[in-house]
Amino acid sequence: MTPEKLATAFEQILNERHSCRRFLNKPVPTDIITRMLTLAQKSASWCNVQPWHVTVLSGAAIDRFRAGLVEHAHLGGHTPDIPFPETYQGEFALRRRECGMQLYNAVGIEKQDREGSARQMLENFRLFGAPHVALITTDKSLGPYALLDCGLYVGNLLNAAQSLGLATIPQAALASHADFIRTQCDWPENHQFLCGVSFGYENTGAPVNRFRTTRAGLSQAVTMIE
Repeated sequence: MTPEKLATAFEQILNERHSCRRFLNKPVPTDIITRMLTLAQKSASWCNVQPWHVTVLSGAAIDRFRAGLVEHAHLGGHTPDIPFPETYQGEFALRRRECGMQLYNAVGIEKQDREGSARQMLENFRLFGAPHVALITTDKSLGPYALLDCGLYVGNLLNAAQSLGLATIPQAALASHADFIRTQCDWPENHQFLCGVSFGYENTGAPVNRFRTTRAGLSQAVTMIE
C-alpha cells in the first residue's frame, strides 16, 4: 500500500472515531477483542518498558462491576489515584463547556436542569451500556512518564477498536472511584488506576451518539520554528 493510501486509511479512522455514549447489548467476539489488544500492544513507550496493564471485564463480571459502581457513585466522594485538574481556565474551559453543551443538547437536557445532568453523569458509571470495559493501570514507581506511555496506549487502543468496527469511550470519570474499583479487581498494591475504556458496538440510532466535538486548528496547537 502506498504512503498516500496508508495516510488516507488512517485519516478515516481518526475522522470516524468518537466517544460513544450508547452501546448495543451485543458482546464482541473474543477473537476481535484479542486482535484489538494485540494491535494496541504495539504502542511505543520509554525504553520499551510497556508500563500499562489492562483488565478487561465482560459478561457477568461487568454486570457486577456496573451495579456496584453505580451504587458507590450514589454515595459520592472522589478518590482518584492521579489528581484531577483543580480548575479549567481560558481555552481549556471553553472547549470543555462546548463539549458539555453539545452532549446536553443531544439528549434534551436544559441548561439549568441539574437533575437531568446528574442522571446523565451516572451514565458514566453504567458504562453507557457497553458490554465490555478495559481498565488501565500502571506501576506507580515508574513516575509521570509512565502516564504518558499509558496515554499513547489508550490512544492506540481507541484507534485499533475503530479499525475493527468497534465503538469506544475513554472514561476518566471512573478514576474518581479508584478505591472502589480496586476492591473489585484485586490489583497489586503498587498499581494506580488511570482510566477505563468502555467498548462494544455503537447504537447508531441513539441521539446522544450524533454530535461530534471540534478540534483546535494547528495555529492554536502548533508552533513551528525554523
